[in-house]
Amino acid sequence: MEKNSNEREIIEKIIDHKNRLGKELIILTHHYQRKSIVDVGDYQGDSFGLSQTAASDAHARYIVFCGVHFMAESAAILAGNNQIVQIPDPDAGCWMSDMADTIMVEKAWNDVTHITGKDTVTPIVYMNSDAYIKAHCGENGGVVCTSSNAHHAFSWAFERREKIFFFPDEHLGRNTGNRLGVSPDEMIVWDPQKPLGGNTESQIRKSKIILWKGYCLVHTRFTVADMKKKREEFPEALIVVHPECTEDVVAMADATGSTSFIVKYVKNAPPGSTIIIGTEINLIDRLAVEYTDRKILPLKESMCPNMYKISPEKLLDTLYHIGELNVVTVPEDTKAGAKLALDRMLLLPSN
Repeated sequence: MEKNSNEREIIEKIIDHKNRLGKELIILTHHYQRKSIVDVGDYQGDSFGLSQTAASDAHARYIVFCGVHFMAESAAILAGNNQIVQIPDPDAGCWMSDMADTIMVEKAWNDVTHITGKDTVTPIVYMNSDAYIKAHCGENGGVVCTSSNAHHAFSWAFERREKIFFFPDEHLGRNTGNRLGVSPDEMIVWDPQKPLGGNTESQIRKSKIILWKGYCLVHTRFTVADMKKKREEFPEALIVVHPECTEDVVAMADATGSTSFIVKYVKNAPPGSTIIIGTEINLIDRLAVEYTDRKILPLKESMCPNMYKISPEKLLDTLYHIGELNVVTVPEDTKAGAKLALDRMLLLPSN
């Protein structure tokens, strides 16, 4: 009870700060945040939707991003010169993002383009990456994507050049290639620990999509065995999963899509439906509370500990030190290239 009482007091103080700052403040909350954070946010969504919000709100002086660091960094890239972006915990990182650093990506890009020529390959970088890699992508004619618009980004790229180098999530890239009908033997994996990513020059020339060997620890926990078990337990259920899952899990699902897609999928399901979801547990728990006339179940409990680092206490501390604590900045030379890639993304459709 004491903990609940303390949290209520913290929430009340957060609301007081919001009322005091008014339109000068917006709090952006990712779908994977705990309910107490989402409830005090001004906007909730996936990384694409929140990026759009950050880019379009010209009135806010302070943008507090309740998500992981690469998301706040992207907001800082898109924000105006008069805006300050803060994150309640700068240590809220992303394992997938850390799987591709600038040195590795530059080396891989040089290796590939030395074989194929620069005019044949378009880099596409997933939002789950740092600003330096986004800048590399922008400077080389590429685009950022999210799970909401990856297939549009791939189509955009194929209209311009014959190959795509996609990083850092192998599984989103493969599932997007499958969706677009790219042959499996035209998709190769690039392992940065191996010469030429573990491929031959012939395989690189033949490929249409080069997939960086990276993955999400939350979504790759789901397995075919989990799918079979849930099908047996709930034969009437519909199963929807995130496209960061492995392709065999995606193939067994009834539907696949981004976090925003999953939210809409549950919303549009008829009352009495049983829906099993393969994504981060905080979103699933919140949907179960919101839609009590539907049975909402996790495929397996899988939580992102980095998202969970954003707590009401840390959010309140940020608001106490508005404009000063945990400010997210990006060097101007990096910002310019990254903004090119993000601006291209914002012109893409999102579904």
